[in-house]
Formats: sequence, C-alpha cells, structure tokens
Amino acid sequence: MKKALVIMCAVLILFSVSCARDDGIIVWSFTDELGNMLNNYYAPAFPDVKFTYSMTPTEQFPNRLDPVLASGRGAPDVFALEDSFVRKYVESGLLLDLTDIADRNRNKLLSYPIDVATYNGRVYGMSWQATPGAMFYRRSLAQKYLGTDDPAVVQTYFSDFDKFLETAALLKRLSNGQCVVVGSRVDLVRVFYAARSRPWVVDGRLYIDPAIERLMDISKIIHDNRYDGRVGQWSEGWFASMNGALRDENNNLLEAFSIFLPTWGLHYVLKNNAPDTAGDWAMIPGPANWRWGGTWVGAYRGTRHAEQVKHMIEWLTTDDGFLERWARDTGDVVSNLNVINRVKDNFSEPFLGGQNHYAYFGEMAMRVDGRLTQGTDQAIDQLFQEALTAYVEGEKTRDQALADFRSQAEFTLGL
Repeated sequence: MKKALVIMCAVLILFSVSCARDDGIIVWSFTDELGNMLNNYYAPAFPDVKFTYSMTPTEQFPNRLDPVLASGRGAPDVFALEDSFVRKYVESGLLLDLTDIADRNRNKLLSYPIDVATYNGRVYGMSWQATPGAMFYRRSLAQKYLGTDDPAVVQTYFSDFDKFLETAALLKRLSNGQCVVVGSRVDLVRVFYAARSRPWVVDGRLYIDPAIERLMDISKIIHDNRYDGRVGQWSEGWFASMNGALRDENNNLLEAFSIFLPTWGLHYVLKNNAPDTAGDWAMIPGPANWRWGGTWVGAYRGTRHAEQVKHMIEWLTTDDGFLERWARDTGDVVSNLNVINRVKDNFSEPFLGGQNHYAYFGEMAMRVDGRLTQGTDQAIDQLFQEALTAYVEGEKTRDQALADFRSQAEFTLGL
C-alpha cells in the first residue's frame, strides 16, 4: 500500500512539473508594446516556441515582480523593465547575464541602451528602442517672434543654455510678457541631468555635478523673470500649454513657445493633447542631448529556459528584419543602427509640418550617454526636486537647499 502511494505521489509530482512547463516561457510586462511584439511578430516567426504573456500596470509592476524574483517561486522567465526602475534590477544580482547577446550585436546597436543595463562590466538587459529628447516648438510663434520657423535657424537660438536664456528674454520682450519659452521650468531638469559629467553617486558619496548647480541657477532665473508658465509637468496647465490654452494666475492667456519631450512624447503626449495645433510644430535638439524613458527586457537568473529566453530577447532587441518592420509599422525609434539608417530618410510627420522626426531622433540618440544611470537615481531625483522647488520659490537659499538635499540623500540612502 505504501509503495503504491509513493508511486502515485511521484506520478503526481511529475505531472505537476510537466504541466508547469507546458506554459513555456513566462513573460511579464507593464506595456502592451511587448505583447504586441510577441503576439504579432515573434509568434508567427517562431510558431514552435510556446510562451505565456501577462501585463500589470506600471505602478504595480515592481511590487508584483520583487517577491517572486527574491524567492525564485513563480518568477517569470522574461520581463520588461521601465527606465525608472531598470537599474534597480540590473544591480540586484537576480538577472540573467546577457553580455553574450550584447557583444554579438554591439557593432550595430546604439551604445547608450546597453550602457544603462551594464553593471560591473556585465550586461543584464537589452532594449529595442531609443528615447532621445527634443525641444518641440510652435512654428507660428517662431515665425512671429524670431522671423523664421526653419529648425536649422531656430536651433541657433537655443544651441546652449546661455542662448536659451537670451532667447527666453527676447520672447518676453517682443511679446510684452505674453510668450513664455516653456510652460514648465521642470522640462529642463532631465536636460541638465544629461549634461552632467558624473552620476549622482561617486565612490559611495553623493556628487553634486556643476550641471546640477547650473540647473538651480537657470531655474531660478526662469522663475523670477517669468520666462515659464509656472506650471508643473503632467498638470492641467502643462497640457494646456500644448494647445494654446495656458493662462497665468490672473487668467491672462500665455503663449508657450516650446515643450521638451522624448520620442514617445510626440506620439502619446503632444499629439493626444494638442490636436488643434497639428502642423504648427517642429523639433530641434535644443541646448543638450538627453533622454527620457524607454523599456528594457531582462530575464530571471534562475530560468529553466535560458537558451530560449536569450533567443527571444536577442530577436526582439537586435534583429534587423523585425526591427525594420516594427519601426515602419509604429514609428518607434529603434536602437538598431542598421535599421535607423535604412528608414530614417523615408519619414514625414504631418504633425510637425512634414518634418522628418525620425532622422532627427536617430541623430540625437547617437550622442546620448547612458553611463550616468544608477539604481539610486529615482530616490535621489525626488529629493533633489524638492530642494530645487524650495530654492526656486524662495523658501530656502541655494546653499541651504543644497545642504539639506545632501544630508537627506545621504541619510535616506546610507551614503
């Protein structure tokens, strides 16, 4: 009897393991982009590869992923990683090493997405896309105040931060205060982050780069001189600035000359919130090369399907044929240089008055530096934004704001 029970239990265990493996590669994501890629491109190309896909909202995704990665029970084989938390996982020691994939394809890929996912010389994530940022401006306002809407000429007015301030003052003077250079000064924060020479943490200590101090100075100048609309990003006023409906605290109508957004911001922010201004926009690099956002693909270190997983990730993030189809179908700026060079001359964006945004973004992506990204960035950024606001709005002196920021960051992160 005991022998029969042992045999039955063994059969049940084998059956349960077999059933678990029938799901194939388990893929988790917070974005439907990855699901689209897998269902509509990868599956038809590799019909014998079995996978199961599920999506969780971005704000809930880390809370779902963290416990299963830490315990190893129920962990997905492959998962998407958002820019704001990708380094947390890259530095965790829980991801599958993808250095071999990166090394095989480095010569045809942009370097910054690989750099973002590199830790201690090893690569733990790959990305199919690039998300460089640009300065989008209203053509009608450029024509009105600068005498031209030609991107090449307008760029000369914003080629560095000194020029940016000079032009902000010019716009205010020529418009009698009605035209602000940006709706929100916060637009410039990521631009200055990208202008740093070193990251937030250097040799275990908080490092305040000169670019950060310059950001504080310029933000204060913009605020005190009312060169911006004094609204926050993602606020009602920020969205109003895109469609010509921005108003000041006295309900006076303001003209917002520009907004700083990355690749995805054109399609998912600007177009969605300013449909009535379609065709009246153009884009330029602005005062510095920068980036915002992006999605990486990583894998669990303990996956039982390592080779299949690597094949999936490599195909999704490096394959020329697939990424060219993806770029043409979606307009997404990819990280594959072969594809960028093949498709960049064939785009014309009606929303930008026919401008070829893809060629511009492809060129800007080449100059983005991904080596500044660290796992502590999100926590430090939040503390710095509080310090910046306190200084700009006159609640603290510059030195006091920086000193408080330093002590809070060092205490919070144990630096």
